[in-house]
This record gives sequence, structure tokens and C-alpha cells, in this order.
Amino acid sequence: MINLVPIMLEKVGIIVIVAFLLSQMKSFRQIVQYQNNPNEKLILIMLFGGFGILSNYTGIVIHPDTIERAAWLAELEADNALANTRVMGTVIGGLLGGPLVGLGAGLIAGIHRYSLGGFTAFSCSLSTILAGMISGYLGYKRKKQGKKIDTPFAVFVGMFLEAVQMLIILLTAKPFEQAWNVVELIAFPMILVNGFGMMLFLFIIQFIKRDEERTRASQTNRAFLIADQTLPFFRQGLNIHSCTEIAEIILKLTDSDAVAITDDKLVLAHLGKASDHHIPGGKPETDLTRRVLEGGKISIARSKREIACLHDECPLEAAIVLPLKVKGKTVGTLKMYYASQEKLDQVEQQLAEGLANLFSTQLELAQAEKQAELLKDAEIKALQAQVHPHFLFNSINTISALCRTDVNKARKLLLELSSFFRGNLQGARQMLIPLEKELENVKAYIALEQSRFPNKFMIDFSVEPNLETVLLPPFTLQPLVENAIHYGFPHSKKEGHISVQIKTVDGQLQIMVSDDGQGVPKEKIELLGKQVVKSKKGNGTALFNISERLNGIYSGQASMQIKSQAGDGTTIMISIPLDEKGVFEKNAESLYCG
Repeated sequence: MINLVPIMLEKVGIIVIVAFLLSQMKSFRQIVQYQNNPNEKLILIMLFGGFGILSNYTGIVIHPDTIERAAWLAELEADNALANTRVMGTVIGGLLGGPLVGLGAGLIAGIHRYSLGGFTAFSCSLSTILAGMISGYLGYKRKKQGKKIDTPFAVFVGMFLEAVQMLIILLTAKPFEQAWNVVELIAFPMILVNGFGMMLFLFIIQFIKRDEERTRASQTNRAFLIADQTLPFFRQGLNIHSCTEIAEIILKLTDSDAVAITDDKLVLAHLGKASDHHIPGGKPETDLTRRVLEGGKISIARSKREIACLHDECPLEAAIVLPLKVKGKTVGTLKMYYASQEKLDQVEQQLAEGLANLFSTQLELAQAEKQAELLKDAEIKALQAQVHPHFLFNSINTISALCRTDVNKARKLLLELSSFFRGNLQGARQMLIPLEKELENVKAYIALEQSRFPNKFMIDFSVEPNLETVLLPPFTLQPLVENAIHYGFPHSKKEGHISVQIKTVDGQLQIMVSDDGQGVPKEKIELLGKQVVKSKKGNGTALFNISERLNGIYSGQASMQIKSQAGDGTTIMISIPLDEKGVFEKNAESLYCG
């Protein structure tokens, strides 16, 4: 019995070596890892059934009186038995592939064992088939419970089913005395060694899966790195500049030899090999690309003929072309080319498919972002449009009154009003104007108001030098001054005072308008600028309008604070970040013309 153990270990070593060599093959690793379709399950049946046949051929012949270490067994005599590792391959096949694989592998190994003969032929054949069925069921049930086929479980199942085989031999093999002698001799070595072989085999399978997980993690990290670097360019949409930058990033971070991107009509970028005839700006040359654009499905080519490039000397021998979709519609393609067919493996294919999905999502988000931006622009311009009639009506009323008392002054004010609106019309399509233009508008407004209400108020300006080109939303300052005039001193007989201070503080453009008027009731301070507040004197629309536009343009980075005390005046302070888009002229090209 003890002498049989080292010989059995040698036989296990043969199976383990074969399994290890197979584990270095990509096809074997993929089948063991996935086994999703019937063809892959059939391959597993043949594979693990083959392990059983190999175990039969390399088994140890048990004679009534001796043990024979056969190099390659072809047939057993009627009174002989066989000690081998046949159950090990069948059980592993069942645990990994489920009942179908277990039964198939068991039938192959069992029938082959029966063909070799010996007085235990039927017993061993039956036990092998049962081992495949039982292990397949146990593996299926464990996976259904969400548990892994770990080493302790596999070793236990293997040793248990080997023990079941010994029991079947005792129950079915004749004569019983000879069967008992064989079981007494081989039971312990076979149960022990097959359990050890199961452990080694599972280590190999687990190594394959861990290696696959590491590869997948690396691939995911690479995909996210590519997605992160390409996102700023996808936000620009599909154009020659953005696609060239995207293709350069993909080419650098993948194993492809050339990368091309098209929209639904033209090649927008092609970098890498074959750039001499795959030229951006032209129509896609390959039938492969046209099929993807028309059908919206991934196409893979593994030969020059399948790529169907019109250029005879094209060095590209493999390609994967993936559709870029927005809301289910194919708007372009991502093409990854390879100079060798071997480079387009399963890992590279999965990476390409993942990138195409990420890029399609990025294009959809970019489009949604653009639509949201357009909507925001429309909302802000609608808010700005509300200010123009308000100021216009007040100005016309003032000039109309002056026409009866001072025609020359009315004419002068009308020219100022004309100049004021000319400047605003020039920037009506924009959301930002220079500070100096806003100050001109405010001073024109003050001239009109002081003509209407002489000696009602005085105003002074304190503006930090070199802020003339700083950009801000139009009609930000003017409504604050208007509120101070109309609501600060409504019935005051003494001349009121208004102060306008504009400076930079901690990276913010700070605009402060203060008055020494009657102030705002405490209960309304918290609501001003946040909602329309109805009252006899007004409804706070101007402040709410300013607040809404600031939030829309600066995405919550700008602020407006209101401080007031009854009988002691009001101070309104607006802060705009200087490092946000649209603040400095150099960061807001074409925002204002005129």
C-alpha cells in the first residue's frame, strides 16, 4: 500500500504538468474562465475526458500478487485492476463546468476505462460516470449559492468520490475476495493522492483566474486612464482636432499599430501605420468601416482581405472597428489596426469594446452638456431681456418730462440713452461685458435719474485701477444703484448718499453698493435675491434676477450678500471669482464685441 503512493504521485505529476502547459495557452485560459456557450462546454468535455483517458493509459496495473508500473497501458487481463487518477480530471471538469461537462467527461473517461478490461472495468466505469454527475451537480449548486469552488471544497469532493468508487468496486466487482484485496491495497493511496492532485489542479485553475483578474484590473485601469485623458477632447465633439488628440492618446496607451476615428461621413483622424494612404478629411476607404457605419455593430478583421483596404501595400493585417453611438444612433467609428493578427487577442478586443462604450457615453454626456449650456444661456439671456424694458421705460418717462421744461437737456439725455442702448445691443448676444462698459451704462443712468430728481442723491465711485477689462454680466451694477435711489430715499427731504466700491479681494471681483437710506425690514432681508418678494414699493425682481444670472453663469461660484438695518441704510455686495471662465478678457475670447 505505502509503495503505491510514490508511483501514484508520479502519475498525478503527469496530469498536473499537462494542465500547467495548457494553462499557458490563451484559448485554454479563456475557455476555463468563461465557458459560456455550447461549443466551449463541448471543448471542456473533450478536455477533461481526455485527462481521464490519459490517466487510464498511464495507470498502475494491479495483478493478484504484484504491482506493475506500465509505461503505456493498452489492455488489462481479466483478473487485473487499475489504479490511476481518472476521477480527478472528471471531478474537476464537473466542478468547473457543471452537470453537462461532468457527465460528458465521465462518459468519455468511463467508457474508455471499460474498454481496457479487467475485473473492475464495469465498477470503475460506473463510478467515473457517477463522479462526473455528482461533482457537476455539486459545482452547479455551489455557484448558484454564490460561493466559489475553492481548494478545500474541491479536495473534499474529490476524496469523497474516490471513496465512493472504492465502495462501488466492493459492491459490483466479482469475485468479492479479489475486489476486497484490491480495495485494501489501492483505497488509501488513491484517495490520498487524488486529493493531493485535486489541490494542485485547483491551484493552477485559481492561478489562471487570478491572472485573468489582474489582467482585467489592469485593462480597466488603462481604459479609465484613456477615458480620463480623452474626455476634454470628446467634450469638443467629433472634429479633426479633437479626434487627432484622442487617436494619439489611444495609440500611446494600447498595443495597436494605428488608430483611426471617423464621423458618419469622413475620416477625422488616422495615426500610426498606413498614414500615407489613410488620410483624414477623406471618405472611409475600407468596406469594414462602411459596414459598421451602416449596421452599427462591431466588426473584426483578421486578414488584409477582410480589412479590404484599396491600397495594395497596406501593412495592416488585423483590425477591430467599433461604432460610436449617441442615443442609439451611430455617429462615427473607432478603428484600431494591427500589423500582426496575433496582436488582436481577447484582451485587446475587450479593451477596444470597453473604450467604444466609454467614448459613446462621453459623446452623449458632451451633447447633453452642450444642450444644458444652451438652455442655461437662453435662460440667462431671457433674464437680461427683462432688465432692458424696465430701464428703457424709466428713461423715456424722464426725457419726456424734460422735453417740456428743458429741450436741450432732453436732447442731451436722449443722446446718452441712445449711446447706452447702442452699447448694450452690441453685446446683447453675449452674457458678459467689460466693467468699463458697465460703468458707462450706470453713469448714463445716473445722469438720467439726477435730471429727473435733482438734489435727491449724490453718488461717488471708488474703482481699483486696472479693472477696466474685467468681465461681468451686463446690468449687474445698474439695478443695485437703481434700488438704492428708489427704495433707499423714497420720501427723504435731505440728500441721500450712495457709494459704489469695486475692487479685488482674495481672488474675487468685489462690487459693493451702499446707501444711507431707510434700510430694509429684517423679515425681508433673508428673502431678497432668493425669491420675488412682494411689497408696496417693489417685489425684489431686480435682485432675484441678478442672483439667478450669477448662479447660472458662474455655477454657484459667485455670491450676493445683503446687509441692512432699518433707518441705517443698505449694503449689497457681489463677489465674482476672477479665475472662472468669463471673468478676465483673456479667458473669455469673443464674449464681447464693440
